[in-house]
Amino acid sequence: MPIDVNQPGDLRPGDLYEDCRYHPCLCTEGGSESDPGGVYGISLIDGSPSGCSIRHCGLRKLTIEEVVYWKHHGPIDAEVSFENPWWKSQV
Repeated sequence: MPIDVNQPGDLRPGDLYEDCRYHPCLCTEGGSESDPGGVYGISLIDGSPSGCSIRHCGLRKLTIEEVVYWKHHGPIDAEVSFENPWWKSQV
């Protein structure tokens, strides 16, 4: 199961995480001096940049197995409140 990210340092460059769009992402920067709660990465769904906040976005650290599943099926435990999540359009 994904691990909740609660504090700066929980995600480091190279880690995999789920951003607030439910995209699995590759972390490129996590918790800099100027932005300790910020996490930045690249979506492994569409290559778009991801910029999130540890305090406000509900980030979760993922394993490679979870990333592969998320990419093809979406998060197994997400309660999605928006219309047409990205994984529904891949069917």
